[in-house]
Amino acid sequence: MEPQLFDAHCHLDLMACPDTVADETTALGLGLFDCGVDPRDFAAAKTRASHHPNIIAGAGLHPWWLADGRCGPAEVNLLCEVADQERYIGEVGLDFSARFAGSEPLQIQALDRLCDALVQYPLAGRVISIHAVRSAGTVLDALESYGLLTPSPNSPAIIFHWFSGTSDELVRARDAGCYFSVSERMLATKRGREYARQIPLDRLLFETDAPAEPQADTSARQLIASLKSVSRRIAELKNCAVESVESIALGNSHSIFDFR
Repeated sequence: MEPQLFDAHCHLDLMACPDTVADETTALGLGLFDCGVDPRDFAAAKTRASHHPNIIAGAGLHPWWLADGRCGPAEVNLLCEVADQERYIGEVGLDFSARFAGSEPLQIQALDRLCDALVQYPLAGRVISIHAVRSAGTVLDALESYGLLTPSPNSPAIIFHWFSGTSDELVRARDAGCYFSVSERMLATKRGREYARQIPLDRLLFETDAPAEPQADTSARQLIASLKSVSRRIAELKNCAVESVESIALGNSHSIFDFR
């Protein structure tokens, strides 16, 4: 079934039964971007996605995995090797939360390595889903310094997942042509709702960021319910029809991701 909704950021590998969820998505008309957190898991994720045309696997290295030592230089090297040949990158980025204090140089070095690899091996239609907690300005600086925000045939689509930066950083990312994937948890905060109201509809995507906890029981129906909740809330914030919001977000997903 052709997707009627698209989850622009979730993690099948962190769900209790990822293969079951993947099978359910096809039957229920749900497309999704399966964002990796460890590049060692990408080959298996890509194989799973190859059996489901509505699922796209992203090669990622979550900054938390770097910050706490679960991943290190070898995994950064692997991510860059894989990213040379892959259109879909995520989840990557920076997290400057207090609990990760001291790991900032390592995170920045990894992001710089990735940006350099993407520039050295350009591919049309690349997509990058970015984690940026207390670091959106630094992420934008890096992308800008490598020319990844400069419009060109090989410019990637940059998606800020669950944006939580400052108002000025939101404007800067918006003006740079970035997209924003919005979740229920983002909309649970006053600032998140205000940001969602400010995000242009033509830059809007829906996400679940599921699962909420590693190995949590998750179903495709739960993902759909979460995405539907996001669409209803955004429609209220923007004072427009839910059907219109869903149609535009799905169209944005079609224009960014190669799915059918």
